[in-house]
Amino acid sequence: MEIDNQTWVREFILLGLSSDWCTQVSLFSLFLVTYLMTVLGNCLIVLLIRLDSRLHTPMYFFLTNLSLVDVSYATSIVPQLLAHFLAEHKAILFQSCAAQLFFSLAFCGIEFVLLAVMAYDRYVAVCDPLRYSAIMHGGLCARLAVTSWVSGPINSLVQTTITFQLPMCTNKFIDHISCELLAVVRLACVDTSSNEAAIMVSSIVLLMTPFCLVLLSYIWIISTILKIHSREGRKKAFHTCASHLTVVALCYGMAIFTYIQPHSGPSVLQEKLISVFYAIVMPLLNPMIYSLRNKEVMGSWYKLLEKFSGLTSKLAT
Repeated sequence: MEIDNQTWVREFILLGLSSDWCTQVSLFSLFLVTYLMTVLGNCLIVLLIRLDSRLHTPMYFFLTNLSLVDVSYATSIVPQLLAHFLAEHKAILFQSCAAQLFFSLAFCGIEFVLLAVMAYDRYVAVCDPLRYSAIMHGGLCARLAVTSWVSGPINSLVQTTITFQLPMCTNKFIDHISCELLAVVRLACVDTSSNEAAIMVSSIVLLMTPFCLVLLSYIWIISTILKIHSREGRKKAFHTCASHLTVVALCYGMAIFTYIQPHSGPSVLQEKLISVFYAIVMPLLNPMIYSLRNKEVMGSWYKLLEKFSGLTSKLAT
């Protein structure tokens, strides 16, 4: 009855990274440039894979999905963050906050599962190369991709529904850059231990399960690479996994640090910085990592640039 008599919020106020106007303008400029580079870089990766038939393989099919997820995740957070940098009243409607939480959690979940799928692809490529084409056929790749795109939203729907059923009462100040799960749960005016337990269970299911599959895949991959007698052969086999392993270490590492132990996890400032990393830095790093560390992608870039320069020369003459 005490809760029912309190005023329920219709909007939240996001406190963001800073209240200083000059700092906000500087961050706006930096994040805007980074976001545009993220969208451009990932779209170019998708376009390149579509245009070059040599890249029509399972690995690059999953990379296309990863690029789409990265752009979608960044778009679910960054535009609102940019608008709030320049806004005097940094409010977000209750419904908009719920939508943002749903989509950000969904795309995070998709990426975690997708990285596990990509680890399986690398496992087959290194450990069973002769049967790679037979195992990683188009039908299996499509099913694995659909599994990734379905599992993330299902988990997100459950988490969002549970979170926004909590009574927020008059608490409306979210000390974060967006409607992040733990930040919203902290606003509740009731005991949230059950919600934090649900977050941990969800993290174990959708985060630790794919992570364990990735770990298992790379144990087998490293074991197979060490059995290769040729030094050049070992180097080539490891090179095929290096880009994916780099992304996995960055993506899973911070997520485990944030969500597996909500009570003893990072501070509010650390949570904000981790969110900035996921929304701003990580989506930009992925195309760079997969481009600069991948000879096939770099070769395709050079080939595409040569065609473009040749076409430009013809038009000029």
